[in-house]
Amino acid sequence: MQGWQIAVLVICIIFFIILLIFVSNIRIVRQTEKFIVERLGAYHATWSVGIHFLVPFVDHVAHRISMKEQVKDFEPQSVITKDNVTMQIDTVIFFQVTDPKLYAYGVDDPIAAIEYLSATTLRNIIGDLDLDGTLTSRDIINGKMRQILDEATDPWGIKVNRVEVKNILPPQDIRDAMERQMRAEREKREKILLAEGEKQSTILIAEGKKESMILNAESEKRAAILKAEGDAESLRDMKKAEADSIKVIRDAEAEGIKSVKSANADQAVLTLRYYEALAKIADGKATKIFIPEDMKGIASAASVVKEVITEKKDDPIEVKAKK
Repeated sequence: MQGWQIAVLVICIIFFIILLIFVSNIRIVRQTEKFIVERLGAYHATWSVGIHFLVPFVDHVAHRISMKEQVKDFEPQSVITKDNVTMQIDTVIFFQVTDPKLYAYGVDDPIAAIEYLSATTLRNIIGDLDLDGTLTSRDIINGKMRQILDEATDPWGIKVNRVEVKNILPPQDIRDAMERQMRAEREKREKILLAEGEKQSTILIAEGKKESMILNAESEKRAAILKAEGDAESLRDMKKAEADSIKVIRDAEAEGIKSVKSANADQAVLTLRYYEALAKIADGKATKIFIPEDMKGIASAASVVKEVITEKKDDPIEVKAKK
C-alpha cells in the first residue's frame, strides 16, 4: 500500500470518529422534560424542548427531570389520635416540579424527603384530633397537609398541588364497635321508616274513607235533588197537559157553537137538542132543574119534563122558572 493511500485511510477514520462523536453528543429534549447540563462537574445550563449539542468530554447531562404532575402513593403511616387511638393512614400526594435546578440540587432524594415530611406532618395533625374528628375531618387534614408540604418543598423547586387521605384504618375492635353502632342506627332508621309508613298508610286510608263518605253523601244529595226536580217537572208537565186539554175542550166547544151559529140551525133543531140535554140532566141525582123563562112558550116542553119526572124513582123534582 502506498503512502498516500494510507494517509487517505487515516483521514477517513479520523473523520468517521469525529462524526461519531458529534452525533453521539446531540440531545433532543421533549416538551415534558428539562435537562440539567453540567460542565466540568458544575452546573452549566437547563435545556428546554429542542435539539442541543454537548461539548464532547466537557459537558454531560446530569439530570433528566419530568415537568408533568406526578402522583406518589406512600405506605400507611401509624399515627396516634388525641384520645390515644392508634390507626393506620395512607396518603396520596400530587406534586409538580417548578424549578429543575432547585429540584436537582436542593435535596438529595426529593421523593423520599416528601414521604418523610408527609409522615411527620400527618402525625402532628392527627395528634390534635380525636377519633371522631379524624374520621370526619378528611378535608381539614388534606388542606393542612397540602399547605405545610407546599411551604416545606418550595426551596426544593416542588409545588404540592393536592394531598388526599386515601384510607383511615382504626384498630379492629374499634371497627367492630363502629360496625355494631352503624347496624343499630340502620335498624333504628328502618323502624322509624316503617312506623312512618304505617302512619301515612293509616292516614291515607282514613282520608280515603272520608272522601268516599263525602262523595256518597254528595251523590245521594244530587240524586235527591234530581228526583225532586224530576217530580216537579213531571207535575208541571201534567198541569200543562191538563190545561192544554181544558183549552182544547173549550176551543172545541167554542168551535161547535160557532159551527151551530154558522149553520143557521132553526128553532126545531135547537128545541130537539134542548130536550136531549134535559133527558141527560134528569138521569142525574140533582133534585132541582132551572128552566129558562123563554121556554114557557113551547107547549110540548112541559109534557116532556113530566115524562122525565115520572120515570125517576119517585124523587121529587122542583121545577122553577128562572127569572
